Amino acid sequence: MNKMNRRRIFFKNATKALLSIVFAAGLRCPAAPVAQAVEQAAPRSIFNLPANPKEGCDPFFPASQRPYEAAVAAGGHAGDLTELRLNGISGPPNHRLVIINNVTFGVGDDAEVRTPQGRIHIHCLEITGNSVMVEADGQRHELHY
Repeated sequence: MNKMNRRRIFFKNATKALLSIVFAAGLRCPAAPVAQAVEQAAPRSIFNLPANPKEGCDPFFPASQRPYEAAVAAGGHAGDLTELRLNGISGPPNHRLVIINNVTFGVGDDAEVRTPQGRIHIHCLEITGNSVMVEADGQRHELHY
């Protein structure tokens, strides 16, 4: 091998060695600072139901009236007990069921019914052969079929 080839091989190997050192030095990460254990409380999400469309809407169903109905129901007695209609009585004598404004009740059941003035939360007290005794906001009312 002649002198020229030896020099070329030497410089070629030296260049590779230098490049690997330069790249290795450039890829080194500085020592990461030691993180202190800090406990953070997770943020709480709060959603207030809107009372009307100006206050907000359901983001998944923007045309829905459901959020506003809940605000009316939470507001208390919104309807008149005279708007309650007994639609039917069924079941055997020892287990009677009634339908009031399209909602089914048994003795002791509680539910909300819709009226033209709003929702009313009623409690079914007693079911007889052709009538039912209900209670809403401390008032008792008998409905006849």
